[in-house]
Amino acid sequence: MAGGAAADRHVPVMRERCTALLSEACRTVAADGSVPVVIDATLGMGGHAEALLQAEPQAHVIGVDRDPQALELAQQRLGEYGRRFRGVRAVYDEFDQILSALDPQEKLAGVLFDLGVSSLQLDEAARGFAYSYDAPLDMRMDASADSADETAADMLARISEAQLRRILSEYGEERFSGRIARRIVEAREASAITTTAQLTHIVDAAVPAAAKRRGGHPAKRSFQAVRIAVNQELEVLQRAVPAALDAVEVGGRVVVLSYHSLEDRIVKRAIAARTQSSAPVGLPVELQEHKPSFTVVVKGAQLPTEAETAQNPRAASAKLRAAEKIRPTARSTA
Repeated sequence: MAGGAAADRHVPVMRERCTALLSEACRTVAADGSVPVVIDATLGMGGHAEALLQAEPQAHVIGVDRDPQALELAQQRLGEYGRRFRGVRAVYDEFDQILSALDPQEKLAGVLFDLGVSSLQLDEAARGFAYSYDAPLDMRMDASADSADETAADMLARISEAQLRRILSEYGEERFSGRIARRIVEAREASAITTTAQLTHIVDAAVPAAAKRRGGHPAKRSFQAVRIAVNQELEVLQRAVPAALDAVEVGGRVVVLSYHSLEDRIVKRAIAARTQSSAPVGLPVELQEHKPSFTVVVKGAQLPTEAETAQNPRAASAKLRAAEKIRPTARSTA
């Protein structure tokens, strides 16, 4: 639906803060003459990548996205940087594939995760992510012809009522998950649910009128839950953050923007596992392998400013967490 150049279609969330955090890591890692590399694990339309390439002339960026449309738009936007930018089509937990793109003189200075659905996917009505447009019920982040991923329509036709209730409750934190799951199962027995409008109508009819007076559109949480399930977002995140923490060099940083509590909880736990001692309680001497390998760079979760939210309403729910590696370690806490 939306068209035009990538730079005109997307405002990166907390761009300046992310750039500053990663710039410092690039300078630290480059101190020995290495070329610092940042992996933008959720490239989207390349806004964060562009900001970093502009801010740090010595830095290289590897942009990762499973969406070939996003990769194409970002490549057009960042083509002027030549070899300093490389795009990789992958799911962002596929770190072996991503790291294979590094050259021998390059060292990993940072990894950025900007989680959730991208502006490109939300604004393209045909992708089926939004309840505000009537479109095929797709929701795949990789909707290309060669994608083997299951669409939202296929998933809703296949799973049991109990599975659907769990998805809505856990991924959407939907308190009417039972009512909505039952309505979806009843509706699909009459005819296949193939469009966003059908799903929106079903959810709207299942939610009590009194509950619609607050909390936004009644379909918002259900669409979030179905999207997360279709793309296995939380499972991917649980693998990806520990892999990123393992991969960065000493002095390197992992920066994460999350947009709902489920994502933030996973990120918070992964960082806590590396920034706290793993020594058993009562051990008289803390052994080297038990010492924290990371330190937090941002205390708690940093929120966007009012000015950032006014400029970009999609930033309103963002939480930023960041950690820096302070010593090498072979200890894995995935």
